[in-house]
Amino acid sequence: MENKKPRLVISTGAGMSAESGISTFRDAGGLWENHDVMEVASADGFARNPALVHQFYNARRHDLLKANPNQGHIALKDLEKYFDVYIITQNVDDLHERAGSSKVLHLHGELMKVRAIEDPDKIYTLDEEHLDTTPDSTDSEGNHLRPHIVFFQEAVPNIERAIEWANMADIFVVIGTSLVVYPAASLLHFVRPGVPVFYIDPNPAAVDSNVKVIRKGASEGVAELTDILLKNLQTR
Repeated sequence: MENKKPRLVISTGAGMSAESGISTFRDAGGLWENHDVMEVASADGFARNPALVHQFYNARRHDLLKANPNQGHIALKDLEKYFDVYIITQNVDDLHERAGSSKVLHLHGELMKVRAIEDPDKIYTLDEEHLDTTPDSTDSEGNHLRPHIVFFQEAVPNIERAIEWANMADIFVVIGTSLVVYPAASLLHFVRPGVPVFYIDPNPAAVDSNVKVIRKGASEGVAELTDILLKNLQTR
């Protein structure tokens, strides 16, 4: 009987996609394309100026189409040969999916999707020919559309599922996050005692001594992590 693959649960933040050229507002002191982040990524900002918010996310989608998964994304997909890999990401890009990862949970929404304001369960995926939306954009039923993004001041609907994934991990990994954005940063608290925890970041935050820190960017860090995990797998 074949051994069951260990469950490898990975939480990724902005540093995961940095090498693909995807920047975040934190890179520019709270500004995103010269906009205050609360203007373009908060519920209040959307209520005040929906046209600006639509325009902002249209531009982000065009940027995303020029980006490709980096070696870190691809290496995480390759780990599926040896592990049952679950990825929880704070990123709204689709680079994990484009790299081929099969189980990806987005905490903060998805850039390439929009949803109906009047019926949030109606979610639509955009394509390369239809990237741009405005406050007048509607679905076939006349519902107005908004970016499928979790704005600041809104609840994070997938956090309960993310907590379940963290709790079932046999190995837990954090990549490219400052560990200051909640509730995502709280996932470490739901990892079972004794489960190995790794943290990949060139400028890591302070963590408990039981966490193995790899001070590297995503691509180099995941390569080092892969070596460690495969050696440990061989000695099981």
